Amino acid sequence: MRIVLDATPLLGRRTGVGRYTEYLLAGLARLVAEARGHSGDAGAPAYWELAATAFTWRGLDDLAGALPPGVRPAARRAPARLLQEGWLRGEHPAIEWLTGAADVVHGTNFVLPPLRAARGVLTIHDLSYLRTPDTVSAASARYADLVPRGLRRADAVLTPSQAVADEVIAAYRLDPALVTPTPLGVDDAWFTTDPPTAAWRAAHGLPERYLLFVGSVEPRKNLPVLLAAVRRLHATDADAPPLVLVGPPGWGPTLDLAGMPPGSVITAGYLDAGELRSTVAGASVLCFPSRYEGFGLPPLEALAAGVPVVAADIPTVREVTGELLDSPASPLRLVRQTGWDAFADDLASAILDLLTAPGDADAGRRHARTFTWRRTAERTAAVYRRVAETS
Repeated sequence: MRIVLDATPLLGRRTGVGRYTEYLLAGLARLVAEARGHSGDAGAPAYWELAATAFTWRGLDDLAGALPPGVRPAARRAPARLLQEGWLRGEHPAIEWLTGAADVVHGTNFVLPPLRAARGVLTIHDLSYLRTPDTVSAASARYADLVPRGLRRADAVLTPSQAVADEVIAAYRLDPALVTPTPLGVDDAWFTTDPPTAAWRAAHGLPERYLLFVGSVEPRKNLPVLLAAVRRLHATDADAPPLVLVGPPGWGPTLDLAGMPPGSVITAGYLDAGELRSTVAGASVLCFPSRYEGFGLPPLEALAAGVPVVAADIPTVREVTGELLDSPASPLRLVRQTGWDAFADDLASAILDLLTAPGDADAGRRHARTFTWRRTAERTAAVYRRVAETS
Protein backbone atom coordinates (compact mmCIF):
# COMPACT_ATOMS: atom_id res chain seq x y z
CA MET A 1 0.00 0.00 0.00
CA ARG A 2 1.42 3.39 -1.00
CA ILE A 3 0.63 6.25 1.39
CA VAL A 4 1.47 9.85 0.46
CA LEU A 5 1.47 12.67 3.01
CA ASP A 6 1.63 16.41 2.42
CA ALA A 7 5.03 17.46 3.81
CA THR A 8 4.81 21.10 2.73
CA PRO A 9 4.77 22.20 6.42
CA LEU A 10 8.32 20.80 6.78
CA LEU A 11 9.71 23.45 4.44
CA GLY A 12 10.88 26.71 5.98
CA ARG A 13 10.60 27.54 9.66
CA ARG A 14 8.61 24.88 11.49
CA THR A 15 5.79 26.00 13.70
CA GLY A 16 3.02 23.83 15.16
CA VAL A 17 1.78 22.13 11.97
CA GLY A 18 5.36 21.60 10.81
CA ARG A 19 6.25 19.81 14.01
CA TYR A 20 3.10 17.68 13.78
CA THR A 21 4.05 16.65 10.25
CA GLU A 22 7.68 16.01 11.22
CA TYR A 23 6.90 13.74 14.17
CA LEU A 24 4.01 11.99 12.42
CA LEU A 25 6.20 11.06 9.45
CA ALA A 26 8.99 9.85 11.73
CA GLY A 27 6.54 7.85 13.84
CA LEU A 28 4.92 6.22 10.82
CA ALA A 29 8.33 5.34 9.36
CA ARG A 30 9.28 3.75 12.68
CA LEU A 31 6.08 1.66 12.71
CA VAL A 32 6.79 0.44 9.18
CA ALA A 33 10.41 -0.42 10.01
CA GLU A 34 9.38 -2.33 13.14
CA ALA A 35 6.72 -4.28 11.26
CA ARG A 36 8.97 -5.41 8.41
CA GLY A 37 9.61 -9.12 8.66
CA HIS A 38 7.08 -9.66 11.45
CA SER A 39 3.74 -9.80 9.62
CA GLY A 40 2.14 -11.86 6.93
CA ASP A 41 -0.85 -9.55 6.61
CA ALA A 42 -0.61 -7.63 3.33
CA GLY A 43 -2.50 -4.73 4.87
CA ALA A 44 -0.03 -4.32 7.73
CA PRO A 45 2.59 -1.53 7.92
CA ALA A 46 5.33 -3.99 6.92
CA TYR A 47 3.95 -3.76 3.38
CA TRP A 48 3.45 -0.02 3.31
CA GLU A 49 5.43 2.43 1.21
CA LEU A 50 5.57 5.92 2.73
CA ALA A 51 6.03 8.91 0.46
CA ALA A 52 5.75 12.66 0.94
CA THR A 53 4.84 15.46 -1.41
CA ALA A 54 4.97 19.25 -1.21
CA PHE A 55 2.91 21.94 -2.89
CA THR A 56 5.62 24.39 -3.85
CA TRP A 57 7.81 25.67 -6.66
CA ARG A 58 10.81 27.23 -4.95
CA GLY A 59 11.05 24.97 -1.91
CA LEU A 60 10.89 21.61 -3.64
CA ASP A 61 14.67 21.17 -3.66
CA ASP A 62 14.59 21.03 0.14
CA LEU A 63 11.96 18.30 0.40
CA ALA A 64 14.17 15.21 0.28
CA GLY A 65 16.47 16.53 3.00
CA ALA A 66 13.53 17.32 5.28
CA LEU A 67 12.16 13.77 5.29
CA PRO A 68 13.01 11.09 7.87
CA PRO A 69 14.62 7.80 6.78
CA GLY A 70 12.07 5.49 5.23
CA VAL A 71 10.02 8.23 3.56
CA ARG A 72 10.55 8.97 -0.14
CA PRO A 73 9.84 12.27 -1.90
CA ALA A 74 7.02 12.16 -4.46
CA ALA A 75 6.38 15.60 -5.89
CA ARG A 76 6.28 17.72 -9.01
CA ARG A 77 7.28 21.38 -9.01
CA ALA A 78 4.17 23.59 -9.07
CA PRO A 79 3.22 26.98 -7.56
CA ALA A 80 1.12 26.51 -4.43
CA ARG A 81 -1.19 29.43 -5.16
CA LEU A 82 -2.02 28.18 -8.65
CA LEU A 83 -2.68 24.68 -7.30
CA GLN A 84 -5.04 26.03 -4.65
CA GLU A 85 -6.88 28.15 -7.21
CA GLY A 86 -7.44 25.06 -9.32
CA TRP A 87 -8.62 23.05 -6.31
CA LEU A 88 -11.05 25.79 -5.35
CA ARG A 89 -12.60 25.94 -8.81
CA GLY A 90 -12.83 22.25 -9.60
CA GLU A 91 -11.23 18.82 -9.43
CA HIS A 92 -7.99 19.44 -11.29
CA PRO A 93 -5.16 18.78 -11.04
CA ALA A 94 -5.63 15.52 -9.16
CA ILE A 95 -3.02 14.81 -6.49
CA GLU A 96 -1.74 11.78 -8.42
CA TRP A 97 -0.49 14.20 -11.10
CA LEU A 98 1.98 15.45 -8.48
CA THR A 99 2.73 12.23 -6.62
CA GLY A 100 2.15 9.28 -8.90
CA ALA A 101 -0.26 6.50 -8.01
CA ALA A 102 -1.32 6.29 -4.34
CA ASP A 103 -3.66 4.19 -2.25
CA VAL A 104 -4.08 6.77 0.55
CA VAL A 105 -3.33 10.50 0.46
CA HIS A 106 -3.14 12.44 3.72
CA GLY A 107 -3.63 16.21 3.62
CA THR A 108 -1.78 17.12 6.83
CA ASN A 109 -2.53 20.85 6.74
CA PHE A 110 -6.21 21.64 6.13
CA VAL A 111 -6.01 20.96 2.37
CA LEU A 112 -6.94 17.70 0.63
CA PRO A 113 -6.53 18.02 -3.16
CA PRO A 114 -8.73 16.26 -5.71
CA LEU A 115 -8.14 12.51 -5.89
CA ARG A 116 -8.19 10.32 -8.98
CA ALA A 117 -8.26 6.87 -7.34
CA ALA A 118 -6.71 7.27 -3.88
CA ARG A 119 -8.61 7.38 -0.61
CA GLY A 120 -8.32 10.69 1.22
CA VAL A 121 -7.50 11.61 4.83
CA LEU A 122 -7.64 15.24 5.99
CA THR A 123 -6.24 16.79 9.16
CA ILE A 124 -8.07 19.88 10.45
CA HIS A 125 -5.97 21.39 13.23
CA ASP A 126 -8.51 23.97 14.40
CA LEU A 127 -11.39 26.12 13.21
CA SER A 128 -9.80 29.50 13.87
CA TYR A 129 -10.74 30.62 10.35
CA LEU A 130 -14.40 30.19 11.43
CA ARG A 131 -14.27 30.76 15.21
CA THR A 132 -11.90 33.77 15.29
CA PRO A 133 -11.70 34.99 11.68
CA ASP A 134 -10.41 38.38 12.82
CA THR A 135 -7.23 36.72 14.10
CA VAL A 136 -6.06 34.73 11.07
CA SER A 137 -3.80 35.57 8.16
CA ALA A 138 -5.08 35.92 4.59
CA ALA A 139 -3.62 32.49 3.76
CA SER A 140 -5.47 30.86 6.65
CA ALA A 141 -8.69 32.64 5.72
CA ARG A 142 -8.67 30.65 2.46
CA TYR A 143 -9.37 27.51 4.52
CA ALA A 144 -12.98 28.67 4.78
CA ASP A 145 -13.27 27.62 1.13
CA LEU A 146 -10.59 24.92 0.90
CA VAL A 147 -11.65 22.87 3.93
CA PRO A 148 -15.26 22.17 2.81
CA ARG A 149 -13.96 20.99 -0.57
CA GLY A 150 -11.44 18.75 1.17
CA LEU A 151 -14.15 17.34 3.42
CA ARG A 152 -16.22 16.33 0.41
CA ARG A 153 -13.20 14.37 -0.88
CA ALA A 154 -12.20 12.86 2.47
CA ASP A 155 -12.84 9.30 3.60
CA ALA A 156 -11.61 10.20 7.10
CA VAL A 157 -10.90 13.37 9.07
CA LEU A 158 -8.28 13.74 11.81
CA THR A 159 -8.14 16.39 14.54
CA PRO A 160 -5.59 16.99 17.32
CA SER A 161 -8.20 16.95 20.08
CA GLN A 162 -11.73 15.82 20.89
CA ALA A 163 -12.72 19.47 21.32
CA VAL A 164 -11.81 20.24 17.70
CA ALA A 165 -13.44 17.00 16.55
CA ASP A 166 -16.70 18.11 18.15
CA GLU A 167 -16.42 21.55 16.53
CA VAL A 168 -15.74 20.08 13.08
CA ILE A 169 -18.65 17.65 13.37
CA ALA A 170 -21.02 20.47 14.39
CA ALA A 171 -19.75 23.08 11.90
CA TYR A 172 -19.87 20.79 8.86
CA ARG A 173 -22.63 18.39 9.98
CA LEU A 174 -20.39 15.35 9.63
CA ASP A 175 -21.04 11.79 10.69
CA PRO A 176 -19.05 11.44 13.94
CA ALA A 177 -17.71 8.11 12.65
CA LEU A 178 -15.80 10.06 9.98
CA VAL A 179 -13.74 12.04 12.52
CA THR A 180 -10.93 10.64 14.67
CA PRO A 181 -8.95 12.63 17.26
CA THR A 182 -5.22 11.84 17.12
CA PRO A 183 -3.73 13.80 20.06
CA LEU A 184 -0.22 15.15 19.57
CA GLY A 185 2.84 13.99 21.48
CA VAL A 186 5.78 15.32 23.45
CA ASP A 187 9.22 14.44 22.13
CA ASP A 188 11.46 12.59 24.62
CA ALA A 189 14.09 15.32 24.43
CA TRP A 190 11.85 17.67 26.44
CA PHE A 191 12.21 15.52 29.55
CA THR A 192 16.01 15.72 29.66
CA THR A 193 16.77 19.23 28.37
CA ASP A 194 18.97 21.44 30.52
CA PRO A 195 18.32 25.17 31.02
CA PRO A 196 20.46 27.53 28.94
CA THR A 197 23.96 28.32 30.15
CA ALA A 198 24.79 31.74 31.56
CA ALA A 199 26.91 32.45 28.48
CA TRP A 200 24.03 31.62 26.12
CA ARG A 201 21.62 33.77 28.12
CA ALA A 202 24.05 36.66 28.08
CA ALA A 203 24.53 36.35 24.31
CA HIS A 204 20.74 36.46 23.80
CA GLY A 205 19.97 39.12 26.39
CA LEU A 206 18.08 36.81 28.77
CA PRO A 207 18.27 37.19 32.55
CA GLU A 208 18.51 34.31 35.01
CA ARG A 209 14.78 34.47 35.80
CA TYR A 210 12.15 35.07 33.12
CA LEU A 211 8.56 34.40 32.17
CA LEU A 212 8.11 32.90 28.72
CA PHE A 213 5.67 33.02 25.83
CA VAL A 214 6.19 30.65 22.86
CA GLY A 215 4.33 31.20 19.60
CA SER A 216 3.77 33.52 16.66
CA VAL A 217 2.91 37.10 17.44
CA GLU A 218 -0.66 37.03 16.14
CA PRO A 219 -4.03 38.21 17.47
CA ARG A 220 -5.29 34.74 18.45
CA LYS A 221 -2.46 34.40 20.97
CA ASN A 222 -3.88 37.18 23.18
CA LEU A 223 -0.52 38.86 23.79
CA PRO A 224 -1.94 42.32 24.64
CA VAL A 225 -3.73 40.92 27.69
CA LEU A 226 -0.57 39.06 28.72
CA LEU A 227 1.36 42.34 28.49
CA ALA A 228 -1.29 43.96 30.68
CA ALA A 229 -0.82 41.15 33.21
CA VAL A 230 2.95 41.63 33.18
CA ARG A 231 2.46 45.37 33.71
CA ARG A 232 0.29 44.63 36.75
CA LEU A 233 2.82 42.09 38.01
CA HIS A 234 5.66 44.61 37.85
CA ALA A 235 3.51 47.23 39.56
CA THR A 236 3.08 44.79 42.44
CA ASP A 237 6.66 43.50 42.52
CA ALA A 238 9.51 45.60 41.13
CA ASP A 239 11.72 42.49 41.07
CA ALA A 240 9.29 40.43 38.97
CA PRO A 241 11.01 38.65 36.07
CA PRO A 242 10.60 40.01 32.52
CA LEU A 243 8.51 38.35 29.83
CA VAL A 244 10.50 36.76 27.00
CA LEU A 245 8.71 36.37 23.66
CA VAL A 246 9.96 33.45 21.53
CA GLY A 247 8.62 32.68 18.08
CA PRO A 248 8.51 33.77 14.47
CA PRO A 249 7.00 37.08 13.35
CA GLY A 250 3.28 36.77 12.89
CA TRP A 251 0.68 39.21 11.63
CA GLY A 252 -1.85 41.68 12.92
CA PRO A 253 -1.29 44.91 14.85
CA THR A 254 2.17 45.63 16.23
CA LEU A 255 2.41 44.96 19.95
CA ASP A 256 1.98 48.12 21.98
CA LEU A 257 4.75 48.23 24.58
CA ALA A 258 3.93 51.77 25.71
CA GLY A 259 3.74 51.99 29.47
CA MET A 260 5.63 48.74 30.01
CA PRO A 261 8.38 49.04 32.63
CA PRO A 262 11.86 49.23 31.06
CA GLY A 263 13.28 45.78 30.47
CA SER A 264 10.02 44.01 31.29
CA VAL A 265 9.62 42.54 27.77
CA ILE A 266 12.40 40.86 25.76
CA THR A 267 11.91 39.66 22.18
CA ALA A 268 14.08 36.64 21.42
CA GLY A 269 12.61 35.82 18.00
CA TYR A 270 12.61 32.40 16.37
CA LEU A 271 14.82 29.72 17.94
CA ASP A 272 15.75 26.33 16.54
CA ALA A 273 14.43 23.21 18.24
CA GLY A 274 17.35 22.70 20.64
CA GLU A 275 17.52 26.35 21.68
CA LEU A 276 13.77 26.46 22.15
CA ARG A 277 13.76 23.44 24.46
CA SER A 278 16.59 24.89 26.52
CA THR A 279 14.91 28.30 26.77
CA VAL A 280 11.67 26.69 27.91
CA ALA A 281 13.54 24.56 30.47
CA GLY A 282 15.06 27.71 31.95
CA ALA A 283 11.81 29.64 32.34
CA SER A 284 10.22 30.39 35.69
CA VAL A 285 6.69 30.16 34.23
CA LEU A 286 5.36 29.49 30.73
CA CYS A 287 2.43 31.79 29.83
CA PHE A 288 -0.19 30.58 27.33
CA PRO A 289 -3.09 33.08 27.18
CA SER A 290 -4.54 32.12 23.77
CA ARG A 291 -8.13 32.97 22.85
CA TYR A 292 -8.41 29.75 20.86
CA GLU A 293 -6.21 26.73 20.08
CA GLY A 294 -6.56 23.37 18.38
CA PHE A 295 -4.44 21.53 20.92
CA GLY A 296 -1.97 23.38 23.14
CA LEU A 297 1.43 21.74 22.76
CA PRO A 298 3.60 24.44 24.45
CA PRO A 299 2.02 23.86 27.89
CA LEU A 300 2.63 20.10 27.67
CA GLU A 301 6.22 20.61 26.54
CA ALA A 302 6.86 23.06 29.37
CA LEU A 303 5.45 20.58 31.89
CA ALA A 304 7.73 17.91 30.41
CA ALA A 305 10.68 20.23 31.04
CA GLY A 306 9.61 20.73 34.65
CA VAL A 307 8.31 24.29 34.13
CA PRO A 308 4.99 25.48 35.66
CA VAL A 309 2.32 26.80 33.32
CA VAL A 310 -0.30 29.53 33.39
CA ALA A 311 -2.80 29.14 30.55
CA ALA A 312 -6.17 30.40 29.43
CA ASP A 313 -8.96 28.02 30.41
CA ILE A 314 -10.09 27.08 26.91
CA PRO A 315 -11.52 23.66 25.92
CA THR A 316 -8.45 22.20 24.22
CA VAL A 317 -6.02 23.24 26.94
CA ARG A 318 -8.33 21.88 29.63
CA GLU A 319 -8.68 18.65 27.65
CA VAL A 320 -4.92 17.98 27.49
CA THR A 321 -3.88 19.31 30.91
CA GLY A 322 -7.01 19.25 33.06
CA GLU A 323 -6.10 16.10 35.00
CA LEU A 324 -3.31 18.07 36.68
CA LEU A 325 -5.84 20.36 38.34
CA ASP A 326 -6.69 17.54 40.76
CA SER A 327 -3.14 17.56 42.12
CA PRO A 328 -2.83 19.42 45.45
CA ALA A 329 0.51 20.90 44.33
CA SER A 330 -0.26 21.31 40.64
CA PRO A 331 2.28 23.13 38.44
CA LEU A 332 -0.64 24.35 36.31
CA ARG A 333 -3.05 27.26 36.64
CA LEU A 334 -5.94 27.67 34.19
CA VAL A 335 -7.44 31.18 34.07
CA ARG A 336 -10.94 31.91 32.77
CA GLN A 337 -11.28 34.60 30.10
CA THR A 338 -14.01 36.59 31.84
CA GLY A 339 -13.19 40.04 30.46
CA TRP A 340 -10.10 42.07 29.58
CA ASP A 341 -9.32 43.61 32.97
CA ALA A 342 -10.39 40.60 35.02
CA PHE A 343 -8.43 38.23 32.77
CA ALA A 344 -5.29 40.39 33.05
CA ASP A 345 -5.67 40.59 36.83
CA ASP A 346 -6.19 36.84 37.15
CA LEU A 347 -3.24 36.06 34.87
CA ALA A 348 -0.99 38.29 36.97
CA SER A 349 -2.24 36.64 40.17
CA ALA A 350 -1.71 33.11 38.77
CA ILE A 351 1.80 33.95 37.58
CA LEU A 352 2.71 35.39 40.97
CA ASP A 353 1.25 32.31 42.64
CA LEU A 354 3.48 29.97 40.61
CA LEU A 355 6.54 32.17 41.08
CA THR A 356 6.01 31.81 44.82
CA ALA A 357 5.02 28.11 44.81
CA PRO A 358 5.82 26.43 41.45
CA GLY A 359 4.14 23.15 42.35
CA ASP A 360 5.17 19.55 41.76
CA ALA A 361 7.32 19.42 38.63
CA ASP A 362 7.34 15.60 38.67
CA ALA A 363 3.54 15.57 38.45
CA GLY A 364 3.76 17.72 35.33
CA ARG A 365 6.34 15.42 33.78
CA ARG A 366 4.28 12.31 34.53
CA HIS A 367 1.26 13.87 32.87
CA ALA A 368 3.23 15.00 29.80
CA ARG A 369 4.60 11.47 29.34
CA THR A 370 1.08 10.21 28.62
CA PHE A 371 1.21 12.11 25.28
CA THR A 372 3.46 10.32 22.80
CA TRP A 373 4.09 10.71 19.09
CA ARG A 374 4.01 6.94 18.81
CA ARG A 375 0.36 7.00 19.86
CA THR A 376 -0.29 9.72 17.27
CA ALA A 377 1.31 7.57 14.57
CA GLU A 378 -0.52 4.40 15.66
CA ARG A 379 -3.93 6.07 15.64
CA THR A 380 -3.21 7.65 12.26
CA ALA A 381 -2.01 4.33 10.82
CA ALA A 382 -5.22 2.68 12.00
CA VAL A 383 -7.22 5.25 10.04
CA TYR A 384 -5.13 4.66 6.89
CA ARG A 385 -5.78 0.95 7.12
CA ARG A 386 -9.50 1.43 7.69
CA VAL A 387 -10.02 3.72 4.70
CA ALA A 388 -7.89 1.51 2.46
CA GLU A 389 -9.96 -1.54 3.37
CA THR A 390 -13.18 0.23 2.40
CA SER A 391 -11.97 1.06 -1.13
